[in-house]
Amino acid sequence: MQRRAFAAGREKTMRVLFIGNSHTYFNDMPALFARMCQELTGERPELTMLAYSGRSLAWHREEYFPLRFALLHGRFDYCVLQQQAHPFPGEQATEEALRQILPLCEKGGVRPVLYMTWPEKAKPENAGPMIACYRRLAERYGALLAPVGELFERFRGTDLELYWQDGEHASPYGSFLAAMTLAALLCDTRDLSALSDRGFDFRPVYDKAAGQLPRAEEDLRREELALDPEKTARLKAAVAEALK
Repeated sequence: MQRRAFAAGREKTMRVLFIGNSHTYFNDMPALFARMCQELTGERPELTMLAYSGRSLAWHREEYFPLRFALLHGRFDYCVLQQQAHPFPGEQATEEALRQILPLCEKGGVRPVLYMTWPEKAKPENAGPMIACYRRLAERYGALLAPVGELFERFRGTDLELYWQDGEHASPYGSFLAAMTLAALLCDTRDLSALSDRGFDFRPVYDKAAGQLPRAEEDLRREELALDPEKTARLKAAVAEALK
C-alpha cells in the first residue's frame, strides 16, 4: 500500500482514526494533532477515536464490530494504533492483534500507523523491548511508525519533563511531543516552525491508587495552557531529527 502525503494544497481532507487507550486520549492528544496539522497545512483533519482506559489492541480486536465498521466504512486515510503500555503485553501479543486488525485496514484502504508509547518513568529498563517491538512490527507489516517512545527516552533525566505526575501518562509536553510526531509524519513535513506553543484548556485528574479513571476537570473560562517556547523548540528539533 502506497503512503499518502497530505501536504498544503491537497484535494481532500485527511481522515484519521485513533485506536488505543488513555495514552491516546490523555490531554486531548488527538485534538492537539488536528490543530498542528492545520498549522502545518492550512487544513484541519477529520478525526474519530476509539480509545478506552487500560485497553489493549487485543481488547479492540475482540470488540470486533465497532473496529470493523470504522475501518471498512469510515473512509479513513490513516489508523493510529496504540498498544497497551503499562504493562506492555509484549511482541507476540501485539503481533497477534495486528494480524487481525491490519487486514481490515488493507481492505478499507486505510494506512496503519503504529504509535510507539513509553514505559513507566520508574521502569526505564522496559523502554528497549518496547522500542524494538514497534520497530520490528512496523517494518514487518509496512506500517508507518511514530517513534514517540524513543523520543521520551531522549529527554529522560533532563529538565524537560514528559511524564505527568503519575509517572505513566504524558505531561503537557509529552502530549505535545506525541501529537507533533504524528502530525509531522502524516503531513509529511519536517519543517515544524509553523507550530504554535499552545497546549490544552482543561486540567487532567487521575488517582490510580483510588481506582479512578482519568477525567478532565473543565475550566469554564477555557484558559489555554501556554507552553515554554524554548522547550517546545527542543521538542520540534528532536522530532525533525527522529523522522529524517
